[in-house]
Amino acid sequence: MTTAAIAPDLERHSAEEVLAYAVERFHPNLVMACSFQKEESVILDMLIALDPAARVFTLDTGVLFDETRAAWRAFEDRWGVHVEIHDVRDPSGAEWTSEHCCSTAGVKADGLRGALLGAEAWITGVRREQSPTRAEAAKIEWDERNGLWKVNPLADWTDREVWRYIHEHDLPYNALHDDGYSSIGCATCTLPGDGRDGRWAGSAKTECGLHGDS
Repeated sequence: MTTAAIAPDLERHSAEEVLAYAVERFHPNLVMACSFQKEESVILDMLIALDPAARVFTLDTGVLFDETRAAWRAFEDRWGVHVEIHDVRDPSGAEWTSEHCCSTAGVKADGLRGALLGAEAWITGVRREQSPTRAEAAKIEWDERNGLWKVNPLADWTDREVWRYIHEHDLPYNALHDDGYSSIGCATCTLPGDGRDGRWAGSAKTECGLHGDS
């Protein structure tokens, strides 16, 4: 890590304060990654209050759940945001496998690099509680792989805190969460489960290539 990439100490700051810092420092070169899960419901509600013109993008694999697409529409309706689409469907028609899609060399990682072009920082819904591979996530950290800052405003939030915020603010969220899906990816490789247990069920894999491999 270079001297220029020494992260400020934001660990005692609230999620809103972390986002306010990110907007002040990086706007207009700040982007939010959105997979239409419960964490993004919370972050988007906070972010749009700070920056109504915030840039939000999603990676469309072409195999998203119908419920995820419904959440997508609900997010745009609620916050008036236009979600940029980065299409990561393989025109060759190659089979969707965890190696082809969800690895640091996969098509989703390639799509992310395209979405981050020109950005100085990106916002994610990563929380430490989600999995051991995320247990050390900082609220702001240097993303060496992509060469920019990574902002994780909910890093220290629990699942209970996420749901409390959603219900207190009457936010839209992905209906699959009500069916036991704690973490939601593509329809081809996601089952109900706690934490990230439902992702790539039956394997030891817990990451999609966007936040590292496992």
